Amino acid sequence: MTLLITWPESGHETVVRRTVDPGEIAAALAPAGVRYEQWPLRDGLPEDPDPEMVLSAYRSELDELAATEAFKTIDVVGLRPRKELGWRLTAKAERKKFLSEHTHDDDEVRFFVAGAGAFYLHVGHEVHAVLCEAGDLLGVPRGTRHWFDMGATPSYTVIRFFHEEDGWIGNFTDSDIALKFPDFDGLMAARKDA
Repeated sequence: MTLLITWPESGHETVVRRTVDPGEIAAALAPAGVRYEQWPLRDGLPEDPDPEMVLSAYRSELDELAATEAFKTIDVVGLRPRKELGWRLTAKAERKKFLSEHTHDDDEVRFFVAGAGAFYLHVGHEVHAVLCEAGDLLGVPRGTRHWFDMGATPSYTVIRFFHEEDGWIGNFTDSDIALKFPDFDGLMAARKDA
């Protein structure tokens, strides 16, 4: 279940908004130019699918979005818990890269094929935490201050869309604002109370 919680930028002590309703989530994020949609999930994809299999399964939606938004690159990335030596170190390094507030010169558009992750959008004087799960498409406009958390044990597969061929390039703000709010695991616990 997708969850949106909005707080003042000062911290998480006061909840401005809390909803699991997809229509309310889309309406709350739209004034900031954030795109939120839900796409139907495809049956038959394995737990850790090959990227080409994912792209093929969602071809019609991808072609339509790419044509509408002029995306140049579409790819698939993900992390799943593994038993191999070093997996936890790799996951920890990947998580750390996204945990600090940053912006991009391109829109950040992600479709969750499987698993979950949390985007934190620092818009005006508020922070919107969007806990995304399989079926959620979130588009964060270029220049929007935000961070992303995949949790202590990441498990997700996402399709990424880029206008620029360079892919993901973060412009970090050097703010410590992310420390004022619950992390992904805290949001997952809060969702149980929704």
